[in-house]
Amino acid sequence: MAGSGPACKSHCHGPPRPHLHSSHSVHGDQGLPGPYPTAEDPSTCDIVKATQYGMLERCKELVEAGYDVRQPDKENVTLLHWAAINNRQELLKYYISKGAVVDQLGGDLNSTPLHWAIRQGHLPMVMLLLKCGADPSLIDGEGFSSIHLAVLFQHMPIIAYLIAKGQNIDTTDFNGQTPLMLTAQKTIGPEPLRFLLKFNPSLNAVDNVQKNTALHWAIALGNTSAVDLLLEAGASLDIKNVKGETPLDIAYQSQNHFMVYMIQEEERMRNRRNNRLLKIVEKYELFLILTSSLTFMWAIGNVMDLSSDSWLLKGGLLLSLLFGMALFVRQLVGLKNLRYLPTAFLLSSVFWMSMTWFFWFLPDTTNAILKITVMFSMMGLLYYFYKTWSTDPGYIKTSEEERKENIIALAEAGCLDFRTFCTSCLVRKPLRSVHCLACQACVARYDQHSLWTGQCVGIGNHYYYLLFLFFLTMTGVWLLYGTLQYWSNHCAASFQQDGVWMFFTQTVSCSPWVSYISSVACFHTLWASGWLSVQLYQITFLGLTSHERMNLLVQRKSSKHPVSLRKTPYNLGCFQNLADFFQCSCFDIFKPNIIDWTKQYKLFHLAKEKKVHSV
Repeated sequence: MAGSGPACKSHCHGPPRPHLHSSHSVHGDQGLPGPYPTAEDPSTCDIVKATQYGMLERCKELVEAGYDVRQPDKENVTLLHWAAINNRQELLKYYISKGAVVDQLGGDLNSTPLHWAIRQGHLPMVMLLLKCGADPSLIDGEGFSSIHLAVLFQHMPIIAYLIAKGQNIDTTDFNGQTPLMLTAQKTIGPEPLRFLLKFNPSLNAVDNVQKNTALHWAIALGNTSAVDLLLEAGASLDIKNVKGETPLDIAYQSQNHFMVYMIQEEERMRNRRNNRLLKIVEKYELFLILTSSLTFMWAIGNVMDLSSDSWLLKGGLLLSLLFGMALFVRQLVGLKNLRYLPTAFLLSSVFWMSMTWFFWFLPDTTNAILKITVMFSMMGLLYYFYKTWSTDPGYIKTSEEERKENIIALAEAGCLDFRTFCTSCLVRKPLRSVHCLACQACVARYDQHSLWTGQCVGIGNHYYYLLFLFFLTMTGVWLLYGTLQYWSNHCAASFQQDGVWMFFTQTVSCSPWVSYISSVACFHTLWASGWLSVQLYQITFLGLTSHERMNLLVQRKSSKHPVSLRKTPYNLGCFQNLADFFQCSCFDIFKPNIIDWTKQYKLFHLAKEKKVHSV
């Protein structure tokens, strides 16, 4: 493909002219042209070379001298084509003002200037041509329209812009193939197809010749990632092509055992969804996960509490319980709700810790203040867990119309890239927002996706999350204190007299259930207190979220230049950081900054002209 670059020594020795024989083998310069060398004698260059290298004055001179801007060269390529392929926007506007035809077909592939600009990935030129009246629905010599070419060359910003400007995602080419079919056949990797699926294309449309769906094509070409995404999106497994073949038939013919397994597993899952009983199970799946987790923890404790001294018997029973739980998860829990298993374990732990306190420890407790404190800790834990779970963490919400408007606005501002535009949510990303893969949404001032709450932590619930960690730590500490009190009152072992091992074995034997629950409480106390300390350090001394801090730590390792965690635009000093996070004025000592992070797109004024280091 023609392109201009600093490697050329003279404008008069320009790049070879593009013939564009095959759209599959051409991948031109993706960036904007320039800077370019200055010609020793521009007056000797013809108008084609002058156009390729953006020599505006020379081109004007030749046009004023009588050159017809609509005149194609011997290869049927016009000046408008050359301006488009080299992203010469000023020249393109000039030629159109002089009568150039914006949709002139030319070259070996009989393409328009818009086709050429899309092949090269020149979004600014694409926008300019559309503003000048270019028709994106025109088909080139290979049968591709503009959106097909953008998909084929994987120019996602151009795809988004064309759709935002009204192009139909299900536009067909000469053979009746949609962009989704083309992606399933010709692109490697999941990103182009995943991006197209965000625009709700028809999954079951068929082409004019083979009557294949996108899934047929993906299987026939061995595109595993495309098959996986299409199955997840709900592509039909029953549609037959012109030969009467279903997607599974084609998978068998290709002898791709993994693909056959994928389709059969999907069929099994879909048949399960049609089962009346399993539909009821799916409706109450979260409740079943919690109930089974409660039962599982209770059963472990009871196995530990058996009077039998045979550890072999207890070990066999515990393995049976683990196998039964794994089978339950495998058969009844869908992939969507698997992420809530740690949450169910946490809630089950809190429940049995509470039961242990009330039935084992409370009868020995005479201190009324201690009783009230423990009750307060448990109620605070449950309340702030619920608030963290139920509060919107700061999801970026826009309507379909707003998404299209944002795409157009970002493209015209030259900012339609992955730093400012989420290709999954199709929204403009505010400052400090991150797309969460688990929630499939962009979250404002994203901190993390919490393993234990099954919920994102962002601007909306970060405060509640800290209090949840605090009360979980306090509850665990009181349980451990109660355990020590229980052992001292009910177990005869003495650490000084019996030694470490004898004291340990006798204490565990004294009440295996209490020992079991105390180990669970110890586990939750350790991770909650440690993570609470990290969170408070990040908020107070760095002014960063967990995600931002991890990004900077990774950057520090890979960068040759020193990267400071403390010198960021968000670190305004310990006291101001705390005031901003908790929105507390401390009796008017501080003035907290009120920032709507769901709509903050520029660095706020307190940054003092510092730049964000890819945070």
